[in-house]
Amino acid sequence: MTRAAARPARLQPELFAYSFPVRVYFENTDAGGVVYHAEYLKFLERARTEWLRHLGYDHQALARNHRIVFVVTQAVADFLKPARLDDNLAVSVQLESLGKVRCVFVQEIRREADLLLRAKVTVACVTGEHFKPAEIPEALRRKMQASL
Repeated sequence: MTRAAARPARLQPELFAYSFPVRVYFENTDAGGVVYHAEYLKFLERARTEWLRHLGYDHQALARNHRIVFVVTQAVADFLKPARLDDNLAVSVQLESLGKVRCVFVQEIRREADLLLRAKVTVACVTGEHFKPAEIPEALRRKMQASL
């Protein structure tokens, strides 16, 4: 894969984007007070989880009622600027595409006007027991589709 092909897409302003606030705590930083790279993935995950709640669903209910879970199958991120201790960040979630089993999100992390990270995350729906591909429940797919 070429470097250009791996670059995450930019948010498209005409599509619905959900934003979730995150404050950087000491536990998120290295010895220099800069956010450790793996913490950004946690911020992205937290925002996608809250986006799902915004749609009226949560992971535990989906596992219990539909016997499915969502797993990340690919994440590509561009780290553009560092976040630091006590920063207030906005983590956006925008659904870029939706299939029967997979969906792709474009996400950004910003500190006010500064773009710190841009990512493209692919998520798959799988059975909770054997982690085999499973279709996204129809009612949830309709709500997700409405956000495209």
